[in-house]
Amino acid sequence: MNVRVRGIYTTALTELLRGDHDVVQASPPIRERFDAEFPADVADATVDTTDDRQGVGVSGEEGAVAALRERLRGVGRDAFDWDDPAPRGAVFQGVVSETLGSGAVVDLGEAEGFLPYNRVDGYVNEGDTYRLQVAGPEPPWSGDRPSLATDLRVPGGLVELRRGGGGSTNETARMADLLPVDPPEGWAPRWSRAADDASLDAMAAALERAAERAEDVMAAVADFDADDAPGRVAEPQSGAWIWFGRECRFELDEHRRAVETTMPGHHRTKAATDAASAAVDFAEALCEPSGEFPFDVVTRQFGPQRGDDVAIEHGKPDGRRVTLGRGEVTERDPEGSIVVEREMTGGGTYDALGVDRRAGDVARTTFVEGRWWYATVYEGSDGQRRGTYVNVCTPVEIFPDSVRYVDLHVDVVKGPDGEVRRVDDDELDAAVDAGRMSEPLAERAREVASSIESAL
Repeated sequence: MNVRVRGIYTTALTELLRGDHDVVQASPPIRERFDAEFPADVADATVDTTDDRQGVGVSGEEGAVAALRERLRGVGRDAFDWDDPAPRGAVFQGVVSETLGSGAVVDLGEAEGFLPYNRVDGYVNEGDTYRLQVAGPEPPWSGDRPSLATDLRVPGGLVELRRGGGGSTNETARMADLLPVDPPEGWAPRWSRAADDASLDAMAAALERAAERAEDVMAAVADFDADDAPGRVAEPQSGAWIWFGRECRFELDEHRRAVETTMPGHHRTKAATDAASAAVDFAEALCEPSGEFPFDVVTRQFGPQRGDDVAIEHGKPDGRRVTLGRGEVTERDPEGSIVVEREMTGGGTYDALGVDRRAGDVARTTFVEGRWWYATVYEGSDGQRRGTYVNVCTPVEIFPDSVRYVDLHVDVVKGPDGEVRRVDDDELDAAVDAGRMSEPLAERAREVASSIESAL
C-alpha cells in the first residue's frame, strides 16, 4: 500500500508506517532526514495533519483508509477514530437550511455543510437545492462544517481532475501530453508539485485512477434522482479522522527520535500552538534535548500564565467538543499544573451533585499536565464549599489558550455533606458497546475512578 504523509507528525508516521507500507511523494526534508529515496508514486491513501494539529485525517481508497485507521488508533490508549461522513471530493444533493452573512448552511442528509456565497452564481435562499462537492472536510472535534463548492473535482496526490476547468501549463503538464491515458471529456488535469519528480509510468497510473473516479462520479450524478431528499450522490474516496491524545503524542516522539533529534514533548509542544514550531526546531538543532517535558519553559514562553484566560475544551468519545466555559488562571505551578477559576451564573443544579447553582458561585478547577483526571471545587460567594466534581478523562494537555482532553464518562463526586459517589459507569459501558471507546481505555478509566473514590 502506498501512503502519502503530510504535517507535523510526518517524520514519526513515516517511521511508523514504512515498515509495512511504501511511503510516497515524500518532501525534500523527509528524504534528507531518512537519507532514503521515496518514490513519487500514486498514493492509495493520504494522512494529513489537521489544521489544529490535534490529529490527522485519512483519505483515499476504502481498504487503505480502513487499514491506516486501525494502525493509527493503535498508537496509544488515548487515540480515538471516527468515520468522515463528508470526505473530500464527496458529492451531495443538498438543501439550504439557513442563510448567514458569508454563506449558507446546507443539509446534506447525514451531515451539514457550509456553502460560501462566492462559490455560487446568483442569490441563495432557504430551500434551494444544489448539487455540491466537499472542498474542505472538517474533523468532528472542530465544530466547523465542511466547506462546499458547486464545481466538480476529483482529488489526488499527483493529479487532480477539474470538470470544465483549466489544466496545468507547466513542464510537467507538457510531459503529460505524452501519456497513453487521457482524462474524460470535459475534465482537465492539474498536476501537483510532487508530479515533477514522478516517472511517466507513475503519472499515467495517477491519471488513469483519477479518470476512473471521474467516470464514477459522472455516472452517479447522472443516475441520481433530483427529486430525492438530501443525501450522498458519489464518494470518490473514503475518509476517517484520528484524534491523538497526550500519550499518543509522546509515543510518536519515540518514533521520531529513532530518526532525528527530538526534544521531550516535541509533538505535544507543536500541537499546542503554531508559534512553537520554529522554537522546537531551533532547540533540536542547537543541542540534544533530554529529560522530561519542559512544562515550565513551554508555558512561560507560550502560555498560559497567571492572569491569562483559557477555555476548558471538553472532548466527547463520539468526536464532538464542548467548551465548558472560560476562566482565569489564578495559579501556575512550574512543576506542571494550573488553577482556573470561573464565576458561575445562577440557575439549575450542578451535575450529579444535586446542589443548586447560585449566581456568584466560584468553580475552582485544578489541571495537572498528563493526569487522567481533574477536580473542580464549587464554592458559594460566602466561601462555603458546595461540592467537588472529579472528571475522569484522557491525560490533560494545558495549551496556551485552552485545556484539552476527552471525557471518559465515569466521574466521582463529593457532596457538601461529604458523601462520595461514583457516577455514569453506564455511559462508559455504553460507549464501549457502541465502539466509541476501546476496552483497554475504559478499563483505565474504571481504575482511575476507583482510585479517586477511595482517596475521597
